[in-house]
Amino acid sequence: MNLRERKKEATRQALSLAAADLALKHGPENVRVEDIAAAAGVSPRTYNNYFSSREAAICAIPVARNRELGERLRARPPQEPLADACVQAVLEHHAEQGSPDWRIMHMIFCNRALHGEFLKSHKAMSQPLVEAIAERCGLDPERDMFPSLLAASLGTAVRIATQHWLEHEQHTGRTLQDALREGLLHVAPVASAHDHR
Repeated sequence: MNLRERKKEATRQALSLAAADLALKHGPENVRVEDIAAAAGVSPRTYNNYFSSREAAICAIPVARNRELGERLRARPPQEPLADACVQAVLEHHAEQGSPDWRIMHMIFCNRALHGEFLKSHKAMSQPLVEAIAERCGLDPERDMFPSLLAASLGTAVRIATQHWLEHEQHTGRTLQDALREGLLHVAPVASAHDHR
């Protein structure tokens, strides 16, 4: 990443942090683009170069956490069964990323507009994982259905496990990693089916 790209990424992060902070303080529906831009120290025009809505800005940081997942899968041993590689890649990725801000995650999961934006953005960010699965399986990510199906299954398992943990287990002593592992093991047979073709 060159200097220009680093500056753009820093601006994007500043806008997203400002958006999330304002949404937590005032409620997502009370946040204006002008407020986000001012809090990040940029103009509304600059804001519009990065995000099309306040929802997109608020959801940007949680979504960005998933960008490196494809590389994490590529780093797994090539002889490892696909199911094990996928489960371990996702668990290691989330462990390395550290705990997200649960206030932000709770706000996103409980607000219909934010949740919709999160799902839309999350889908777009899954493409690197689709490509990594296709590469590992010797498939074409455009023509073959399996890589997209497995990536979607893994993403759904992570989303549902996270939501379940937030709503039911956050204060029980059970960790998010425990919930993620359980969720991922439910979809592991999808990956195993490819190994046993």
